[in-house]
Amino acid sequence: MSKSISNLTFDEERALYNIKDTDVINCTFAGPADGESVLKEGRNYRVKNCTFSLRYPMWHAYGFTLFDSLMDDMTRAPLWYCKDGKITGCNINGIKCLRESSNVKINNCSINSDEFGWKCDDISITGSKINSVYFLFETNNVEINNLKMSGKYSFQYMNNVHIKNSTLDTKDAFWHSKNVTVENSIVKGEYLGWFSENLTLVNCKIIGTQPLCYCKNLKLTKCTMENTDLAFEYSEVNADVKGHIESVKNPKSGIIIADSVGGIIEEEAIMPCNGQIKIRKKECSCA
Repeated sequence: MSKSISNLTFDEERALYNIKDTDVINCTFAGPADGESVLKEGRNYRVKNCTFSLRYPMWHAYGFTLFDSLMDDMTRAPLWYCKDGKITGCNINGIKCLRESSNVKINNCSINSDEFGWKCDDISITGSKINSVYFLFETNNVEINNLKMSGKYSFQYMNNVHIKNSTLDTKDAFWHSKNVTVENSIVKGEYLGWFSENLTLVNCKIIGTQPLCYCKNLKLTKCTMENTDLAFEYSEVNADVKGHIESVKNPKSGIIIADSVGGIIEEEAIMPCNGQIKIRKKECSCA
């Protein structure tokens, strides 16, 4: 970088507007002027070890990096309309963080933001912890690895998502999403994956009531299911489940294989339901 700004405090509106090719180090963005948009329209800049307590600080940021910095709960909507960025080692607590942004990589961050990552494209998240009520709404082309996520209405209306080695504690996850693959993960929630298309779960632990209903082209491979009653209603499904399923209701088509099923419910269907349920034969050794 050709310029450096360090050890200063800024509180005026657009204090560092349209900075270019600049390192911003050990600075504080807070104060009585309560200025908005302090780093708006910046190009090719790096922010490191900074503290933010002002609204809308990094809108329209292009070619940016944000390292080891804190954005507190006063930092409303901190990153919108951003492109080609890296966020590493940060603690972010501003509501509505990251919206309509593309090609952003998030690594080793702790984020608490109720509406995180809406309407974005080409997002990578690794080694992070995120709490968000509506997580990644209408966001496409996402790679996630080693994420600990908590929320309620997550991964809705998404397209092209790959998740692995993660723990997702949520509610209505993956509703109306397309082309989602989840591997080696724990997925806990109510009404998981309803109305999804091309949802694939591989070696996952699935926990919660009434999962995976109204799905198109649903695939489960080597998964386990816990407290999953009324599963697969009206779904096109091919499932290989290790262990027990509490109950299965009116699968539309396909084959469900499990070691045991507590209840098979075939009643009150409003469409033809021809899905097959097969109990895996247990091998035994005879003396």
